[in-house]
Amino acid sequence: MIRVVLADDEKLIRSGWTTMLSLHDDIEVVGEAADGREAVEAGTGADVVLMDIRMPRMDGLAATQELARRSPATRVIVVTTFENDQLVWGALRAGAAGYVLKRAPADELVEAVRLVHSRDTVLFPDRLRRIASPHLGTARQPVPVELTPRELDVLRHIALGQNNAEIAATLHVTKETVKTHVGNVLDKLGARDRTQAAVLAYELGLIFAGAHGQALRTGDS
Repeated sequence: MIRVVLADDEKLIRSGWTTMLSLHDDIEVVGEAADGREAVEAGTGADVVLMDIRMPRMDGLAATQELARRSPATRVIVVTTFENDQLVWGALRAGAAGYVLKRAPADELVEAVRLVHSRDTVLFPDRLRRIASPHLGTARQPVPVELTPRELDVLRHIALGQNNAEIAATLHVTKETVKTHVGNVLDKLGARDRTQAAVLAYELGLIFAGAHGQALRTGDS
């Protein structure tokens, strides 16, 4: 059972989410919050928090940061009206596992909850690429030298949204080997999950957006 907390200052929005999520036997709505401070209190210990980005008292960015500190196992999905909102990028850097649009259909919201709970892939990688575009290669620090060439390969494929099985097939290694590499990458980068690792991959310039969408940066990187 995936325990979900809903954080939005509009009760009607929370009611709609509750109705949609309660239709699924593997999801249980265990709490609600009308502002960021309530979201931190209600979300501590939950599996997933749907977090409105703009709320009174404490916004979604600050609430996400506090939840990441207080409840590391809790996964936050930021909910936003505008896809290019810079607060969304800030929330992803602060530890959010992904984001969905408020106008998203019910099945997409449910998929988002399940994906971030599984922790095996980056949520909606095409959307992450679009919102990451202004931040490509903006990191001030170089690629961490302690990452091995294979770990760099794994990091790139994480950013492309591949799960462990897909990375294993691409690199012609076992899933267990990939799982080990993923753990090493997260530890060395100090990333709490795959989404944070993907954000760092973009900022480090390991991924670029070209005419055909998204590709790996090769060569001296």
